[in-house]
Formats: sequence, C-alpha cells, structure tokens
Amino acid sequence: MSVQGIELRAISKRYGDAKAPLVVKGIDLVVPKGTLTTILGPSGCGKTTLLRMIAGLDAPTGGRILIDGDDVTELGPAERNVSMVFQSYALFPHMSVLDNVGYGLSVQGVAKAEVRRRAQETMANVGLTGYDQRLPSELSGGQQQRVAVARSLVLEPSVMLFDEPLSNLDARLRRSMREEIRALQQRLKLTVAYVTHDQSEALAVSDQIVVMNAGLIAQIGSPQQMYEQPASEFVAGFMGEATVFDASANADGFVQLGPLALTARRTVAPGPVRLAVRPEAWSLSAPGAGALDGRLVKLSYLGSVQELTVDTAIGEVFVISPDVTRRWQVGEPIGLRLGDQGVAVIAAG
Repeated sequence: MSVQGIELRAISKRYGDAKAPLVVKGIDLVVPKGTLTTILGPSGCGKTTLLRMIAGLDAPTGGRILIDGDDVTELGPAERNVSMVFQSYALFPHMSVLDNVGYGLSVQGVAKAEVRRRAQETMANVGLTGYDQRLPSELSGGQQQRVAVARSLVLEPSVMLFDEPLSNLDARLRRSMREEIRALQQRLKLTVAYVTHDQSEALAVSDQIVVMNAGLIAQIGSPQQMYEQPASEFVAGFMGEATVFDASANADGFVQLGPLALTARRTVAPGPVRLAVRPEAWSLSAPGAGALDGRLVKLSYLGSVQELTVDTAIGEVFVISPDVTRRWQVGEPIGLRLGDQGVAVIAAG
C-alpha cells in the first residue's frame, strides 16, 4: 500500500558497470507528507545520491520511488513536481532576484503578470520584499539562500529537497536560516527531505532523522530518540560526542560503570554491555563518596560552558559543564557522577 509523501522501496544505486560497488544498498524509507526528514551521515555514505534519485537527477539501479502514491521512478526531474535547493544556490548572476525566483514559472510558460505576482508573493514569504531588482552579487549569503529557497517554493512542489543548504554560511547565520527553513516548512506544511552532515542542524529542524553509514540506514527516529537511544556505537558517536565505555549489567536492572551504578532505561540481559555517555551527562563533584574519581588533565573555558578532560580508572572522560564559576586547575583531583539523561546502553555483550 502506498503512502502520501516520499516512499523509497529497496532503492539501490551503483555508478559504472555491474561489478561496481553499490553506493546505496537497498534502502526502504518513508518521508511522511508535511514533515521534514533529515538524512545525516559522513561524507560518502550515500545521502546526496539518495536525494538526487528522489529529484530524478540520478536513476536508481534498483527499487522504486513513489511521491504522494505515484510511481515516479521512470520520470524525469521536470515531471516529478519536486524542487531542489543546492549547496551552491546556483543563482543566475545576470538576473535580478525577481527574475531568478520567477525563472521556473517563465520556463513553464506562465504569463508574465502571473509570474511577477507569484514571485513577489513567494519572496514576501522568505523575507525578500523590496529586493526585486537586486542582483545576486549585491546580496549576502543568507539573502542568496533565501532567493534559492523562494525559487523552489514558487513552483509549489509536492516535495522540496535541500542538499547541505547552509554549509556556506557562518555559524550565526546558519542558526537563523535553519530556524527560518523549519518555520516555513511547518507553516506551509511542506514535505521536505534535507541532507546535512551537521548533527545540531539535524536535531534542530527535523521531525525524523535518518542516519546513514556506507550506503545503508543505520537508524531512523525522532531527534530525541536518536540522541537518547542510539542503536549502535556508530550512531552514538555520530549524533554528538558520546564516549563509549565497557560496562556490565546485573540481574537487578542496574548497569555498573566503574564505581557508578546506573538504572538501565531498557531491559538488558545480565552481562557485559557497551555504554554511550554524552559529555553533558557528567556532573562534577569532590572526589570520593561514590563518585568516579579522576584527575583533571585538560580544561577549556568557552564562556557559557567549560570543557574538561579527566583521567580516570575507566579511561579519559570528556565533560561539558555548565558551571563556569568553578575554577578548576589542571592536575586537581575531581569526582564525576552521572544522571539518567544522556546515557544509553547501545549493545549487549
């Protein structure tokens, strides 16, 4: 049974002859209508190839692609009602903002007055009112990004695709633009597939996150599920800076990490386990009295937080502490404790 939105069925892709390795290896994926799914993963994992196949820019080697229930596998890009926003923006440098935004409509043969009306209406949606006659070279990076988004939106696509759309922007602008894209997606109820390698960006904008590794899906879930319940060591390490430790589970439902006893948040068979711990899950205390004792070896003050590396009996532990008033000294003894948040059993032995 088909679904509304984007549906991939056993999609695979290789470049070259039949002996070439698969870049995408038989993936099944649904992006529900009106939601934003982020496809996340390291370089070369197949995420951009997946996006290009949805757009019709690359043909799959195997499998089917459905959009709103219609099989579009054999259709070209212009027949799919899909718009893509590229990393480079790909604006026409000699055209005004208005002409860039309205270009797709003009190609479709829409009347000039209607092109102008729809282009200006879409520009207003993304905060570009009054920029009609500006050239791309006269705009900031964030404004150029808005033009690229408006050019896709004006076509009223069933699906919008974003390929690393914010990677060319500085950190502050990237944060504000991702908020704008998310607000726009929610207001217009757009179906969006969004490729990035930035974990914080994925957490901030997504209804659903897909983590890919070596052409396969490693895990799918909500931002909270991906962060708090990683299914593997790879996902735990990729979704933030989790450190993975050897630990042991006992029959009472506790996990023992050195001197620390933690309540397992899911049923775990007694025996060896692997425990993923986020750096912000640690709290700092004086050594002794049930703490994991260690010695401070590195310290960085970052304004809103302090980053500490502590040498302990279970190895070096990386800690992010919101307490910036305490002035620790390198070499000082320190105690570490763990709460429930930011700790996950990722594999049973």
